[in-house]
Amino acid sequence: MESIIEINDIVKSYKLYDKPMDRFKEAIHPLKKVYHKEFTALNGITLSVKKGDAIGILGKNGSGKSTLLKLITGVLTPSNGQIRINGKISAILELGAGFNPEYTGRENIYLNGLMMGFSREQMEDKIDSIIEFADIGVFIDQAVKVYSSGMFARLAFAVSINVEPDILIVDEALAVGDTRFQTKCIDKMKELKNKGTTILFVSHASEQVKRFCNKAIWIKDGKIEAEGDSSEVVDLYEDYMKYYNVEKDEIISESTELDQLDTPNEELLLPSNPDILSSITKVNINSNKVKTFDQIEIEVEYEVYEKVIVDLLLGVALYTPDREYIFGPNTHLEKVEVPNARGRHVVKYIIPRIPLLGGTFQIDVGLFNNEGIVCLDYKQDIVSFKIVNKYFSEGLVYINHKWEVIK
Repeated sequence: MESIIEINDIVKSYKLYDKPMDRFKEAIHPLKKVYHKEFTALNGITLSVKKGDAIGILGKNGSGKSTLLKLITGVLTPSNGQIRINGKISAILELGAGFNPEYTGRENIYLNGLMMGFSREQMEDKIDSIIEFADIGVFIDQAVKVYSSGMFARLAFAVSINVEPDILIVDEALAVGDTRFQTKCIDKMKELKNKGTTILFVSHASEQVKRFCNKAIWIKDGKIEAEGDSSEVVDLYEDYMKYYNVEKDEIISESTELDQLDTPNEELLLPSNPDILSSITKVNINSNKVKTFDQIEIEVEYEVYEKVIVDLLLGVALYTPDREYIFGPNTHLEKVEVPNARGRHVVKYIIPRIPLLGGTFQIDVGLFNNEGIVCLDYKQDIVSFKIVNKYFSEGLVYINHKWEVIK
């Protein structure tokens, strides 16, 4: 399949000056004295993107992620190397970028469409769907300088997603906006992906990359450190951030199951905030002190305030006290359906034989939709338990094994 984006040995360097005057002094110095320091944001990036790929881009702040996206969109030009784009790009790099603060939301829709290469007549056919998606009411005819960051997010997404691009670029914009709007954006991005739109997606929420993208790249110090299947790259990146990141200097349980309890739905008190779609109301554990191979039961009570939440999933994660991730299954990955209609529900998570050895462990519980991309509610360290044994082994987890004496 032909590449829709082809990047060959891209380098992007900047000249950094200690003082603004140094730039002028360097320009006029008769002996060409150098007053700047060279900073290379990207150093030899080569990447081929196929049509229909959804690629997550991972990396610490300052690693070069946003620089790469700006080069692809043409906002920046490379110092060396070549970029070939075969399609129309729609990008959300910085919320409100390209918006004239004195123009109304409606006028900015036409302005952004013009910058993307659409005529006014073509935008006339799209403007109703864009306004409906943005859902900012009467503010659509107000100057955008009075918009909140959430309104910027809605309008920027609405324009970028509803112009049928060949390539959609999203840089951390999902971090702004309420849960309901995030869900709508992810649904629309899925729709575009299914239609063959190529998506480049930057997010510090690596689980979003793992669940939404089929491929990923990890940029470290301006170079591609790893690329390939999104799950594999995310695991490499998270392992690095946990153990090898100088700034911060999968164990599988024997068996897990979910037991859904049939609990009558009492009348709910709906929250005053309409953006709260669901919430975790109670979490209990069968015992706070157990032994290795005992049964652990986590009972989760939650409420659903929508008529139905499509793709609702429940996740339970196990951590050490210093937040090392041990195990975190969820109902979507294990194809377990949990109640998702309006009401109060109770689900029990069971580990029949806990394989962990001595220590204190913490439980996180989360409600998500869209395959875990959008978080509806999350309770960190909601319950904990301690494992105490007579001495019979060492380490963190007991692994089934055997010994064979050869001679």
